Amino acid sequence: MSQISVYWLWVIAMTLALLYPVAQLIWVVSVRRLQKRLQRPLDQPELRGQRQRAFVIGMVVSLAFSMLFNFRLLN
Repeated sequence: MSQISVYWLWVIAMTLALLYPVAQLIWVVSVRRLQKRLQRPLDQPELRGQRQRAFVIGMVVSLAFSMLFNFRLLN
């Protein structure tokens, strides 16, 4: 395998491994912040929206971290 394909395999593997915990952390922090700001518990559509937002942000953060980490590690 070439160095580039190994790099991308590790990036994908690390991104998948980090996605759930990072998205969960972002979701918890954003829900607590929004509940504090609104001074009420969030209903289901609001929670779903926060979860989708956290998943997208978590994907970007995990992918960026994985790319930078593996670039430094493999080069």
